[in-house]
Amino acid sequence: MKNDPIGTAVLDYMAGAEDAEVIVESSLTEDDAIPVYYLFRKEEEMPEMELQALDGCRGSVLDVGAGAGCHALALQQRGIEVTALDVSAGAVEAMQRQGVKQVLQKDVFKLKGARYDTLLMLMNGIGIAGTLAGLERFLEHAKTLLHPGGQILLESADILYMYEEEDGSVMLDLNAGYYGEVKYNMKYKDQESGWFNWLFIDASILEDYAQQHGYTCEVLLQGEAGNYLARLVLEE
Repeated sequence: MKNDPIGTAVLDYMAGAEDAEVIVESSLTEDDAIPVYYLFRKEEEMPEMELQALDGCRGSVLDVGAGAGCHALALQQRGIEVTALDVSAGAVEAMQRQGVKQVLQKDVFKLKGARYDTLLMLMNGIGIAGTLAGLERFLEHAKTLLHPGGQILLESADILYMYEEEDGSVMLDLNAGYYGEVKYNMKYKDQESGWFNWLFIDASILEDYAQQHGYTCEVLLQGEAGNYLARLVLEE
């Protein structure tokens, strides 16, 4: 489990390390930290956007990048059939220990043979697409995971504001690709994820890509910091 910082951190937290933090290095900003307790929050501690997403879940749900399983547990308590998916062995163990009934340790791009009514992708879950090309790949792959008329509920953000100068102008390197394609590296103790691509996509571009791949797209809620909750529905 050498490259499982999140998984190691959540298991440490469950063993009593309540102030555990995962350090996040980014190609865009200074280092940040994720307090691990945030991955264990109860439904009453969740922001409005996540609660609205939970309310929007229907049928059988695949919680993609489920982490420590807080959303899967909330759905289970509501009586919804949910499968929690994560690549992290430690996260999967943590979810099983907490009583998440259906847990898969897998990369969503390698998942085959199961279909769901809802793909849930919270905490900027669509970021796993990595790049705009990866988003196209994901939208095509998602068709194999959804029943006809199925939906993707996802959180993302337009991060253009992070490129603003003090005078309000925006400095973009037009040779560097789409500005929402960011690289991250996560660290915890001796664990390191290695650098990986992560996508933040503004809603209008998401809508363009969704329509090209046979989905309708609707923004359900917009937050303060460019973040939003969207629903993509696979056209029947």
